Amino acid sequence: MESALYWMWLADAVGSSCARAGELLDAWGDPAALYAHLRAGGKAPACLSRTAVSRLRRTEPDALAARLEQCAALGVTVLTPADAAYPDRLRALPDRPLALYATGDVACLNGRHYAAVVGTRRPTRYGVEACRAIAGALAGAGAVVVSGLADGLDSEAHRAAVEAHGLTAAFLGTAIDKTFPAANAGLRRDIEESGGVIVSEYPPGYTGRAAGTFLARNRLIAGLAEAVCVAEARLRSGTLNTVSHAERYGRTVLAVPGSIFSPTCEGTNDLLRARRAAALCKAGDALEAVGLDPAAAAPTAVAETVAPLSPDAAAALAALGPVPRTPDEVAAAAGLPIQRALVALAELEFAGAAAVQPGHSYIALK
Repeated sequence: MESALYWMWLADAVGSSCARAGELLDAWGDPAALYAHLRAGGKAPACLSRTAVSRLRRTEPDALAARLEQCAALGVTVLTPADAAYPDRLRALPDRPLALYATGDVACLNGRHYAAVVGTRRPTRYGVEACRAIAGALAGAGAVVVSGLADGLDSEAHRAAVEAHGLTAAFLGTAIDKTFPAANAGLRRDIEESGGVIVSEYPPGYTGRAAGTFLARNRLIAGLAEAVCVAEARLRSGTLNTVSHAERYGRTVLAVPGSIFSPTCEGTNDLLRARRAAALCKAGDALEAVGLDPAAAAPTAVAETVAPLSPDAAAALAALGPVPRTPDEVAAAAGLPIQRALVALAELEFAGAAAVQPGHSYIALK
């Protein structure tokens, strides 16, 4: 029977993010040996839950042959710890994945420098520009940019890496044949066609437990990375969950400082305040963290993609600062009628250049 069938059998039983996967493999390095042991009536490993043991006893590896055939038909590569192409940086994790499903070029999962670039799904203009500058410089210098293909800064990091003609690896919290959000299907194709890779712990057509799958994938982003770069994040976010995994694995964490008035910078600023992260003030800081020459960070590595502001919005932005101002105050300072000032403020908010504060006042975010 093919080795991958035993690994998938074991992975299905213990589930993703099994905290004791490493302990299990230390005792039973070969799932086929564990299968034979259990079928002979042997005692189940003490590190496994009753649910996992029950699944192992009532399922058969050869029942997964159809999944292997489906993966082959879809162009999905199955990676297990027995394979040379399995990511070396994930092998030592205590909660390492027992089976991975990938599309694209799995060769970029080994033998390179790796930096995660992560952040909020609702970034400001400042966060987008910082994220793109960092990810573009990393990819242009030869590092693989690692992220989660989510809305917001994850997508911006992947896109910047592709535009810099570099490599990027995206970890999904969904089945390998599902792109979430669906709007990123084109970006996914760009990643695959440029030599990057898409990875998931969940096989094609996965319909199992959905709760926690995105948090589980965060550990893989942190695990593959040598450094985790946080461009912009709120205090309570999946981004900070990734940081927690990075700390658990002993990875370097860097955070971009942000405005003290911006809610989207509260998480990054708190990481710096608590000394959980080093300040990421320029792309060279990220390069240095993964062992690359900071001089390789070219300030023009990423093309500007932010749409220009209208004249009214530019005037309103010039009237804003870190201290909240009401629309009437902005209108007066910018020399605009109040209705045009309101339209301009809405444009700035949409562009991530301004944020609404209590009392319907505004501050600049750029």
